[in-house]
Amino acid sequence: MTLRDVAEAAGVSEMTVSRVLRQRGDVSEKTRDKVFEAARSLGYVPNKIAGALASNRVNLVGVVIPSLSNMVFPDVLDGIGAVLDGTPLQPVVGTSKYDADHEEHVIYEMLSWRPSGLIVAGLEHTDAARAMMANAGIPVVEVMDVDGDPVAACVGISHVEAGRQMAREIAARGYRRIGYCGSSSIKDHRAQKRRQGLEQGLAEAGLTLADSCLYAGTSGFGTGRGMTEEILTRTPDLDFLYYNSDINAAGGLLYCLEKGMDIPARIGMAGFNSFEVLDGLPMRIATMDSQRREIGRRAAELVAANALTDEIVRLTPQFLPGDTMREA
Repeated sequence: MTLRDVAEAAGVSEMTVSRVLRQRGDVSEKTRDKVFEAARSLGYVPNKIAGALASNRVNLVGVVIPSLSNMVFPDVLDGIGAVLDGTPLQPVVGTSKYDADHEEHVIYEMLSWRPSGLIVAGLEHTDAARAMMANAGIPVVEVMDVDGDPVAACVGISHVEAGRQMAREIAARGYRRIGYCGSSSIKDHRAQKRRQGLEQGLAEAGLTLADSCLYAGTSGFGTGRGMTEEILTRTPDLDFLYYNSDINAAGGLLYCLEKGMDIPARIGMAGFNSFEVLDGLPMRIATMDSQRREIGRRAAELVAANALTDEIVRLTPQFLPGDTMREA
């Protein structure tokens, strides 16, 4: 199927078809409708790679995230899509698998297609990946985190401050024996920063973590249950548990309810991220809305503006007390 086939079906010149499909030039609405209808009926798809040879860019936006199975990132992608749907730009997604070397490879492949923009989760990258992003000559936006040294533009929250804010809420509600349940992976940079902020905030209130329980692998109800059983068996006088994610906190909540524990009087708990899918649990888990969709939306707006910038957009996570913390 060629441009000539569409032109013959629409009864116009190949140049007119080209102008319509590239959205260039002054063509009447009636002619545009004829061309689009002919292309649609013939199943014609334009070769945008050929057009990119002249412009040195394709209308793709590379998006590099750690995982598609982590519930955090679909919301970010939803925010990106909400903005790009109104433009000629289309997101193309690659996953880093929480591995810096693999992320470097994905960024290399993305940039080799000469996209119109690049959105990458996190601030921690290899030196080569940072160099590629710095020299890409296109809008580059790092998302999710502002605690570090961005390559260019950056949209996210301070995870250190999120942890510190949660510590203040815990202390204000009278909890004193606090346990932490989270990932053992140092590659989960944002969770590690939240723990750092938590410990800083507790220290400001004259408190320390009484115990910690770490897991390797993926988050889940089973992971949360297992950590909760382990830490409460070892340190039964804990009166609060802070989890690195709502998913793990949900498993902990179910374990504590099954054991007949009085929540939040005997023991309080909180997670992070505010996943809507957990709204059906017996109790609403205290958490923080990490502004995932807004992060995606703001990042996509910077890319769609096609401006090279080092702007840092710092969003504020919202504390949601739910039902698993005492009233302050």
